[in-house]
This record gives sequence, C-alpha cells and structure tokens, in this order.
Amino acid sequence: LKCIDCHAGGEPARVVVGGVPQISGTMQEKRNLMMQPRLDALRKLLLLEPRGYPCQNANFIFPPSGVFPTAAFGVVIAEQGRVYPAMSGHNMMCVATALLETGMVPMVEPLTEFDLETPAGLVGIQARCQDGKALQITLRNVPSFCRPKDMDVEVEVPEIGTVQLDIAYGGMFYAIVDAQRIDLQLVPSNGRQICKLGEMIKIACREQNPVNHPEFDYPGCDILVFTDNQQRDGHVVRGRNAVVMSNGKLSWDKPESWTGMIDRSPCGTGTCAVMAQMHARGRLGLEEDFVHQSIIGSEFVGRLLEEVTIGPDSEPVKAVVPTISGRAWITQHSEVVCDPSDPFPQGYTVADIWSSNADEA
Repeated sequence: LKCIDCHAGGEPARVVVGGVPQISGTMQEKRNLMMQPRLDALRKLLLLEPRGYPCQNANFIFPPSGVFPTAAFGVVIAEQGRVYPAMSGHNMMCVATALLETGMVPMVEPLTEFDLETPAGLVGIQARCQDGKALQITLRNVPSFCRPKDMDVEVEVPEIGTVQLDIAYGGMFYAIVDAQRIDLQLVPSNGRQICKLGEMIKIACREQNPVNHPEFDYPGCDILVFTDNQQRDGHVVRGRNAVVMSNGKLSWDKPESWTGMIDRSPCGTGTCAVMAQMHARGRLGLEEDFVHQSIIGSEFVGRLLEEVTIGPDSEPVKAVVPTISGRAWITQHSEVVCDPSDPFPQGYTVADIWSSNADEA
C-alpha cells in the first residue's frame, strides 16, 4: 500500500494512494463494502500495531464514481473501532495536501480549487498555495444541523448521573457536552479522565437517544465533543474543545473498557457540528468566524456560509453550510507491506495503550 502520512493540527492521517483493490460504486457504496471483514483487513493492517497506533487514521483514494462530475478523486475514510465516517475535516485537509504536494492534483498558485467525493457528498477544496506547498486548506463541508428534538437531551450515565447535551451533525453525529457542567478541565494532563467520561457519555447517548441522517442511513451518535470557554469578540467567536473518539468497544460490565482517545486537532467535522449547534441556539451567525482550539492548542477556523433545508418534504431539517480552514503537513512517504509469513497480517492491540475491547471493534 503506497501511503503519504500527514498531520493536520497534530492529528495524523495516512493517505493511501496506491495498492487498494478497485471497487465499483459510489463512495457510500464503497464505504459499505470496505466495512466488510475482507476489506476491513486493510484498515486493521494500517491502523493497528505494529504498523499503526491508536490515533492513526486512513484515507483510501479512489477514482471518482461519476456521480459528481467535478470530483477530482473519491475518498473513503477509516478510523479505529471499525468506524468509517461519512466525512472528516482533518482527514480531508491531509488528503488535499497530499494530492496537491505530490502533483496528483495540479497545483495552481496562489489558489487551487477542486472537489472531492466522500460518502457524505461532494466536498469543495480551496487551497492557498505558495512555492509548491499548500499553506491553508479550506473545506466547504456538507450541510450540518442540530435539530430541535436533539437539543437539551438528558442521558443517564453510570457513575456520573444525568448529563444534558445536544446532538449535532457535521459529517459525523456528535454528542456536544459543556465541560463545565460536569466540572471537567480540558487540559492534556486530564486526558485519561476526558477519555473515560467522554466515551461513557457518548455510548449512553447512542443507546438512549439514537439518531439518523434524514437523507441516508448513518446512525449515531458516533463521537463526542466537550466544549469550553466559548467567548465572543465582535464578529469572532472563540472556543476550546476536546473530541473523544473510540478505540475499542465499551462494555458496561467491564470498567477497564471505559476509555477512548482524544483528537489532537480541533476536529473539522466537530467544528462544523459545534457551529451548527451554536447557530441553532442563536450564538453564531452567518459569515462570522469561529476559532476552535484543540486540547494541544492547534486551531481551525470555521464559518457558516448559508442556511439550507435538507431531508424529505414530510420532515424537512434546517441546516447550515460550513467551511473549515486549517493546514496539514506531510510527515513521511512510505509503502506499507505485509509478508505472507508475517504472523500479524491484521495487526494486534495490547490493553496498555488500547481499550481492553479494541480487538472486538
């Protein structure tokens, strides 16, 4: 597998540009096929030890399906825990950077524009470029929303009690929790506690308040974001976050599985979900910048361009079209191989840095 490794805002992504079996169909259909055991073995090979680690991600690059005539390439995203998100902001920043800086998409300075096909739909890319480098990637994301029925949701969580949250979609379904409500400080030294509480709240939310996308089958919630310190300065809103992702399967009868991992970046789809939530609550208007800071201090800048309506006429959903801006860096070029005699063709996990149920995901 020919790979270009990158990071955006500190969160890694492995962009797979060669060696992947060709699969027919749309990116959503490819995503569904990639989730089957035979092809999911590729995700395990790339993301589990000894070739990967808990926070690694993979992006499989395909020719466009033809559904969107302007798409330069198609992308299927794969994460730990057999999660294949419909869209991911930091992954798309890494994909766009890898395609541009290797010449797979011709770079035009000072601005290159192109589209990528994802399972969630068409994502527009605007790249500010100089001297052969992509200095800033701006993504025009799919419509994001926070429905009234998904606001002020109360979930019962073991050891914590009642937690009030909102559920919003920004390419993935996020449980959005104000960290101050559960007396949680979003600092790196608090990482284990953030992971434990975040994963427990997310799974409780998924079990007690399942949601789905109004236009295609995408159940949730599948990820959680803690928000903190949101402040307005004129037409700019700033905030801090910690996004908790799964790296295994939580079992309520196994407290050692009550853990996850933290997105090192501010999280692109998480930023879009939070902006949709803030807009639904009247705290962020159109054409206002939202500067979102990660737990390690890296920043993405989001903006809402317009309001749209999605879903069936019988149950329309008010949504917003967001953009997210950030930068990614290539960290290495590699070919990931698996010798026929290798005893770990699908990798392995050990519960020192992985969830105790990681191999069950």
